[in-house]
Amino acid sequence: MKNMNQLMKQAKKMQEELMKAQAALGEKTVEGSAGGGAVTVVVTGHKLVQSVTIKPEVVDPDDVEMLQDLVLAAVNDAMKKADEMTQKELGHFTKGFNLPF
Repeated sequence: MKNMNQLMKQAKKMQEELMKAQAALGEKTVEGSAGGGAVTVVVTGHKLVQSVTIKPEVVDPDDVEMLQDLVLAAVNDAMKKADEMTQKELGHFTKGFNLPF
């Protein structure tokens, strides 16, 4: 029974550390870009878009599709980087469990 109590304490400590790490991810940001930096998107570790920056020279009213594609590519790049950051920061908590964040 002593081992079970010790195991429960370790599990609780690990859960608290995981919760702190998850909260910290919300404070961290990553930047995705497209078009050589023509469009940049900043996203938190919780995948909330914080900002979108578009350089004026890529705004062409006759080619809205290109701008849409650049924004989409920049968002996807930022989300991918957020996933990578999450895996790096929280991956050691879930080794062997294959759990999504």
